This record gives sequence, C-alpha cells and structure tokens, in this order.
Amino acid sequence: RSRNVSERVESKIEAARLPARRECAGRDAKGDGEKECREARAEAGEAEAVACLDRYVDRMARSLASVINILDPDAIVLGGGLSSIARLYTDVPRKWTAYVLSDRVDTELLPPKYGDSSGVRGAAWLWPLEADADSSGTA
Repeated sequence: RSRNVSERVESKIEAARLPARRECAGRDAKGDGEKECREARAEAGEAEAVACLDRYVDRMARSLASVINILDPDAIVLGGGLSSIARLYTDVPRKWTAYVLSDRVDTELLPPKYGDSSGVRGAAWLWPLEADADSSGTA
C-alpha cells in the first residue's frame, strides 16, 4: 500500500490549493485557469491570494525538504501547470533551508525544460515498445 514520493508530496501540498479553487471560482472573465487567477490576484496584492500562495510555498518547501533530507538530489524539477509560477523557484528554496537537516543545501529547484507538459512526454517515452507492436497486429 505504499505510495510513491510524488504522490505523498502532492497530497501534502494539495491542501494549500483547495482554497484557491474556491476563491477563483466564477471570478475569471478571461477564461484563465485557477493558477492564472490566483497568481494575478496575488500580484495585485489581494490578501487572500497572497496568503494562499504563501501557504502553498511553505507546504511545498516542507515537502521538498523531506525529499532532500532523504535523497539529497542535485536537482528537483517541478512539473504540471503550477510549475510555471516563477516565484516558486526563488521562494521555495529560500524557505526549505529552514526544514532541511543540514547546514548547506546544494539542491536546485528547476522548471521543466520543455514546459508544463514535460511529464506527459516523459510518460510517453516509458511506454513499452512491445505494447505498440501488439496493438498494431504485428509481432
């Protein structure tokens, strides 16, 4: 029944995202998504949106500090739509230093090289070639 590290981190920081969904519901005349709405409202100084992003940054920093404490990776690459929030790449590492059990953190937090759909592309590369041959009727 163990879940992978990614699922644990996502479930930990998911709680910070839920209020943003309610706050942005019905407020977006341009059709932008929840991330854009929350980010724009935070940049405009709206207190609730700023607090929501601050909670999200803190929870992500705590979660990723746990990963750093166990694995000590050279880099962590964010994925998904929220990976395009620029302030995550400065604010999260600044915060995780308080939660990492070391006097020095060399881990970098990086955006996905090929955009927020990089995870989907990576999953496609993992698709076994045998499955393609089986589905095409040639063996």
